[in-house]
Parts: sequence; C-alpha cells; structure tokens
Amino acid sequence: MSTTRRLHIKPEADTAFSQGLDDIQRDLKLPSAFPPEVEAAAVAAAAQPRWPALDRSEIALVTIDPAGAMDLDQAMYVERTEGGYRVYYAIADVAAFVSAGDPIDLEAHRRGETLYGGQTKIPLHPKVLSEDAASLLPDQLRPALLWTIELDHTGEGIAVDVRRAKVRSRAKLDYDGVQKLIDAGTTDPMWAVLREIGELRRRREVSRGGVSLPLPEQEVGVVDGRWELAFRARLPLEDWNEQISLLTGMAAAHLMVQAGVGILRTLPPPDPRSIERLRVTARALAIDWPAALDYPGFIRSLDPTKSLHVAMLTACTSVLRGAGYAAFNGTLPEQSMHSALAAQYTHATAPLRRLVDRYTGEICVALCAGQPVPAWVLAALPGLPTTMQSCGHRAGQYESAVLNLAEAVVLASRVGEVFPGAIVEVDHEDPHKGTVIVREPAIEAGVSGTGALPLGADVKVSLVEADPVRRVTRFALNG
Repeated sequence: MSTTRRLHIKPEADTAFSQGLDDIQRDLKLPSAFPPEVEAAAVAAAAQPRWPALDRSEIALVTIDPAGAMDLDQAMYVERTEGGYRVYYAIADVAAFVSAGDPIDLEAHRRGETLYGGQTKIPLHPKVLSEDAASLLPDQLRPALLWTIELDHTGEGIAVDVRRAKVRSRAKLDYDGVQKLIDAGTTDPMWAVLREIGELRRRREVSRGGVSLPLPEQEVGVVDGRWELAFRARLPLEDWNEQISLLTGMAAAHLMVQAGVGILRTLPPPDPRSIERLRVTARALAIDWPAALDYPGFIRSLDPTKSLHVAMLTACTSVLRGAGYAAFNGTLPEQSMHSALAAQYTHATAPLRRLVDRYTGEICVALCAGQPVPAWVLAALPGLPTTMQSCGHRAGQYESAVLNLAEAVVLASRVGEVFPGAIVEVDHEDPHKGTVIVREPAIEAGVSGTGALPLGADVKVSLVEADPVRRVTRFALNG
C-alpha cells in the first residue's frame, strides 16, 4: 500500500517545471544517470536471462497501468471457480537478470526505489531492464514469479502458491481506457470478475477494521492561460486492481509468518492527536465527521470525485506516519501489523520499482517449493529495513519538494490575492505561526498572524509569497 501520491504535469506545463525539478534533484543529491558499468551489466543481463523450466504462457494475462507506463511489474488474469475465484498474478522476476553483489544489485541497494517527480522519474534499475527485458510487455515471453491465489465465494484467501514460470502478457492496457469500456459495457468479461473480487475484498477489509486510503493524483496544467492545480479522482478500476495487490501482499506475509522468516511492512496504530487534527481539518473543509464515526468509517464516507474530499484524503496521509519494515528470522517482530489494513502485510508486487519486493518474492518462492531461503537473501535481510527506510525518506523529501514547486508555480501570479481557508494547525512554540488549508486551490501552506492563530477557525488569508525558485508558499492572516 503506497503512502505517496503522484503529481502529473500536463504537457503544456513541462517547460515551466523542468528547471525546478533539476534544482530539486541537485539539492537532494539524487542519483541521475547509471554508472557505465551498471548500464553495461544491465545490457549483458538483458541478453541472457535465467529462464525457468515451467511454461505458463497459455494464461491470458494482461497488464493495466497508467497510460504511458513501460516498467510493468504485474500482469493479471482472474476467473471464477466452482468454489469462488482464482487469481493469477505474474510479477516481474528481477532475480532472473540480477545477481547478489553484481553492479546492478549494488546500485539498486543505493537507490532503493524509483523516484517520481511530475512526468520524470529516477528509476531503480536501468531502462534496458525495467522498461524492456524484465518488463511484462505485451506479446513477449518473460520470466516471472507466478502467484496463484484461490479465494472462496466471500473473497477470503484459502490457498496460495508462487513459482517461477515463463509468461506472456496479451495486452498493455491503461486505467482510463478500460474504465471507459467497462462503463459502456463492451469490455472483456474478466473485468466483471475483477470487480466482484475487488468489492468482496473491500468488504472483508471493512469487517477487519481496515481502510485503504485512495490517494489522489494532483494535476498541474494551464487552463485559459492560467496555472491550475487540481485533483484527479481515482477510478473504480484502480480500487479493484489495488485489492489484488493488497491480497498478494497479505498472502506473502502469511507465508513468511508461518515459516518464521521474512520482512513485513508495518504501521503502528494512529496517534490520537493525529486523529484530532484530522477532525479539525474536516471542519475546516466543511466536511461532516460525526463524533460517533471512527476514522476508517470517515474515510469510507468520503467521495473522491469531490475536490474538497480529495483534499481531506490527502490530509489523512498524516496518520500513515511511522510506517516501516520489520525483518525476522525466527522470532516474529513485536509490532507485525499494518494498522491501516488491520492485517499482516508486505510489499511483493513491484520489484522493478522497489528493492524489497525482490527479496519478498525470493523468500516466498523458496517457501512454496519447500526449499531453504537462499543464503544471499538471508544475508541481506537484516539490513533491508534500514535501506528501505532511508530511500523512503528520500522519496518523501522529493515528493514534498515537487509538490511545493507545483503549488508555488500555480500561485506565483496571484500574490496579494485573498483566499478563504481555515487554520488547521498552530505552532506549539509560536502561536502566531501555523498551517492553513486554502479551499480553492485545495492546498496546505504556512500562515502567520499578528496575534495568536485561531485553531479550527474559518479565516481570510492573503497570499504574501509564492516563489517557485525557493519552492515556498506563505499566507498571512487578514486582520
């Protein structure tokens, strides 16, 4: 379950953002081009993958991703069975190309994950692998880790198996295109099965007390000569597809917990103070949150097609703080749960874009085959939480900087204007400073006043600074 949200820069906005993105990457000392020895190793690996003996290329798998994506980690096929459902989920087999300690592996450990900033990205692996030889592109035979998950009629998992296999995707699909076909009733019947599974899994999530946060994608563009920042609501298809990824992560966690070896994605229960702040934010956005309604219930009440509700969902990411990884070999970690999912869970489905997923896959393949976990996996396991925490922190800094840049660019021509908003946070050390949510455009930014800021109050604020170079946006309380 990702805790980040992507920023989509429309083509006409690219030029204005490119310099700012370059500055961010330089300031954060982010990696750029791969070293020549890594590119050379990737080219050699792409030419000689380690092919598994099992051939399951007859399965009618397809990929579904944002339009234009080329690093395709997952391909899927779902079907009804006599007792419920069967999910085939093929995951790109990075270890068919990368060996422990080789130049590609060492560089992947330095990077940790793919970083996204607008329409640009800093990939985890060279593109000759991540967007070509290892990617599950259509009509290409590929090595993969093929998950087969059996569900009963309620959507509960009853059996899981993962093994190496050759697979062949039938089509490269995108969310918008398939959703339009679904809405028109003219698409493949498989999508109706996916919908059934997705809705069943969502109901199970609710019964557990979990909640999936439908993180928004922000879009920046130019409309009638004016910069605009808007939120794009998630499509129903994206939610159904996410449930398959979550199902796989829970199945992987189950295998590892049962065997007493692996790595989990963990999240402690939210701090009550965070929930209180969210209630203030809801009041600021004029969104009703009854006192008797708990946090998961409130999230499910939000409508992601409404811009203010999307802003609320964005604010709710604050309760995801404290997420981490816990590796174990023998004794299960004391904190093994992911509180937002109300389940044990791990990352398993994006090895082209996230380092830890390669190790999860290797552990689960070994366990299902009744084989020892490879020594190179066990050797790396204790250090993975630190590696992933470090790269996750870097990714968060990058995301925050890009969002700050976008907001400053959008508001740069509006310095001096007055906006309605609400104070959602007051600095404990200096009550004259805090955070305001401006309703249109729906953003959070710093605010100051001549007196103590009125927490939770509806206010008028003046935009006093919007500097794309420094990536700073500031407001002042009127009056």
